Amino acid sequence: MTEAQKKMRTFYTVWFGQFVSTLGSGLTGFALGVWLYQDTRSVALFALSILAFMLPGVFFSPVAGALVDRFPRRRMMMLSDAGAGLSTLFVLVMLLTGDLQPWHVIVANFFNSLFNTFQWPAYSAATTMLVPQEQLGRASGMVQIGEALGQVISPALAGTIFFVWGLEGVVLIDFITFGVALLTLFIIRIPEPVKKAEPNAAKPSLLAEIRFGWDYIQERKGLFYLLMFFAVSNLITGFMNPLILPMLLEIATADQVGVSASIVGVGMLVGTLVMSAWGGPKRRVFGVLGFSLLAGAALAMLAIVPSLTWVTVFAFIMMSSFPIIGGSSQALWQAKTDPDVQGRVFSVRRMLAQFTAPIAVLLAGPLVDGVFQPAMNEGGALASTLGQWIGTGPGRGVAALFLVIGLLQILVAAVAFANPRLRRVDLEIPNVEVKARPEDAPVAEEELAAAPA
Repeated sequence: MTEAQKKMRTFYTVWFGQFVSTLGSGLTGFALGVWLYQDTRSVALFALSILAFMLPGVFFSPVAGALVDRFPRRRMMMLSDAGAGLSTLFVLVMLLTGDLQPWHVIVANFFNSLFNTFQWPAYSAATTMLVPQEQLGRASGMVQIGEALGQVISPALAGTIFFVWGLEGVVLIDFITFGVALLTLFIIRIPEPVKKAEPNAAKPSLLAEIRFGWDYIQERKGLFYLLMFFAVSNLITGFMNPLILPMLLEIATADQVGVSASIVGVGMLVGTLVMSAWGGPKRRVFGVLGFSLLAGAALAMLAIVPSLTWVTVFAFIMMSSFPIIGGSSQALWQAKTDPDVQGRVFSVRRMLAQFTAPIAVLLAGPLVDGVFQPAMNEGGALASTLGQWIGTGPGRGVAALFLVIGLLQILVAAVAFANPRLRRVDLEIPNVEVKARPEDAPVAEEELAAAPA
């Protein structure tokens, strides 16, 4: 077996462990969400639990990235999985003692997300060291398969387990899946990159290493513009999560909406399978921008006809586009970023790309309730114009907002295409060279200087 084949086998082992863990987390996320809403009947608390899961990725990503580059990626992944497992164990203990409260779920969501904030850059950087550059697109598609399968399988499976063994059974299975992830990491070795000397970095502080990730991106204008594109795009699509369910419940029954949601989840799975088999276009930036145009068009079409079938078809198309967009972007960043600094760079990238999503969650309700729905009611400001095209009445305010943000997504993708630095990012920025440090190699002087005190 060649060295490249051994590395790919290691990647498949890591992927399997993380996939099992992701599936388990999906079970608990769905079951705890159902428990929280049924116990409190509070939309505000439910939204707060979502925000608790989103915020660590925004605020702690730079710190996580700096630490990931200081320590072995395998150990950081093990620490992250262990921490998230302990958070799940806390929920299980509260359940078994009969003391589980809504605030426990919110706190557990926060810490699960916090440990995931450390796990993601370590996993991404480790993948770069294990997968040949020409296979990075397929590897990114495989990583996203876990998320897609979670959307398809987790709700139904969690509901079955919940019925048979209760919430305790769901959480216990999730805890066991963290053990599987830790076991796979325990039995493999992930090579560490050769570290390059950085100017003025004799003994860099944590703050200096965080700043390094931002400076690295700014110096590469194509990557900087790609990052700004995702920040705007995530703001636009972030309105979807809290709004699509209310819109569907205005035109269909709950069981019909459930079937629709499963079909839409299959769309994401199809996209991940296509990405893992195809690897995306050779010009990866075209995979990002081209399929963003398609997703924007599908998002706008959700609003046109108040029909569950119509919405399901175009939501399927939109969700199948997202894995190709994300996989192409991930492969592009991995190919253009030096392996020894990917922790810092990817964490800053994640923070800036995702900080807009919580803004969308906070704005969605007030925009619909205070602006769009009144305008789309009978006699409203838009009833005689836009209402002639998409209808009026309950749920049409959400539809009008979807039409607006879908058109905005198309405009943003078109503007990005017109930016030569972004359009040519995969041509103007050279691919980095991936070099693994031999296990018995002496530690370089610059690595000693960069090591934590």
